[in-house]
Amino acid sequence: MIRKAALGVGAPALLVLMAANAYLAVNHLERMDRIAALTLESSMIQAHISSVLKDLTDMETGQRGYLLTENPAYLQPYTDAKARMASDFAGLRSGLANRSERERSLESQLESVANSKQAEMEHSITLRQQGYRHRAFKLVDSNEGLEYMDRARGLLAMLAAAENNNFARFDRERNVSLSQALRDTVVANALLLLLTACLFTLVRYHGRVLEREAARSRQELAVRDLQLEKLTSALSNQARSNTSLIEANARLLLQHYGGFLPRQGHEYAEQIQEASAQMERLRRDLVGSPAADKDEQAALDSVA
Repeated sequence: MIRKAALGVGAPALLVLMAANAYLAVNHLERMDRIAALTLESSMIQAHISSVLKDLTDMETGQRGYLLTENPAYLQPYTDAKARMASDFAGLRSGLANRSERERSLESQLESVANSKQAEMEHSITLRQQGYRHRAFKLVDSNEGLEYMDRARGLLAMLAAAENNNFARFDRERNVSLSQALRDTVVANALLLLLTACLFTLVRYHGRVLEREAARSRQELAVRDLQLEKLTSALSNQARSNTSLIEANARLLLQHYGGFLPRQGHEYAEQIQEASAQMERLRRDLVGSPAADKDEQAALDSVA
C-alpha cells in the first residue's frame, strides 16, 4: 500500500519537476536574449557616438584644409561627413529613446552644439570662397569653433561614459544570469536525477515484490489444485463405485428375478440401469475415463 502511494506521488512529482526544469530553462533563455539585445543596443549607441565624433573631426579637418589652401579637394571630407551627420544623429536618437532623461538631454545638447559648429564652419568656408581670407581666419582665431568642438567632445565623452556604464551593467547582469542559470540547472537536474533513481529503485523493488507474491500465489494455487484434484478423484471414484454398484444390482435383478417382477417393476429396474449408465457417462465426460476406471469396471463385472 505504501509502495503504491509512493509511486502515485513520485510519478506526478517527476513530471512537475521536469516541467519546472523546462520552465527555468526557457526563462533563463529569454532573460539572456533580453540582455544580449540590450548589449547589442549599447554597442550600436557607442558606434553612433564614435561616428558623430568622426563626422565633426572630418568636417573640421576639411574646413581647415580648405581655409589654408583654398583647394576644393580639401572640402571632400567635410562634404562626406556633413552627409553622414544627419543619419548618425538619427541613429543616436533612436538608440537613446529607451535610456534615461539625462542621456537624452545630453544628446539634444550635442545636436545643438554640432549644428552651431557646422554653422560656424559653413560661415568660414563661405567667407573664404568669397575671397575674405582675413575675415575667415579671424573667425577661426576667435576660438568660437574650438569652443563648440570642446563642448561637443565633452558631451560625447559623457554619453560614451554613460553607455560604458550601461554596457558594464549589462555584462554583470549577463554573468549573474549565467551563474544563476548554471546553479538552477545543476540543482534541478540533480533533483530530477535523484527522483528518477528513487522511482526506478522503487519500481524495481515493487516488481520483485509482485514477482514473489505471484510465485507464492502460483504455489498456493498449485497446492489447492492438487487438493482439488485429489478431492475430485475421490468423489469421482466414490460416484463411480456407487453408479457401478447400482447398475450391477439392477442388471442382476433383471437377470435373476426379471421373470418374477411385474411389468412395471421390470421397467423401473431398466430405468435404474439406464440412469446409472447415463450418470457414468456424465462422470466420464467431466473427469475423464482413465485406465483405472476400466480395471475397476472389469473387477465389478467379474464380481457381478
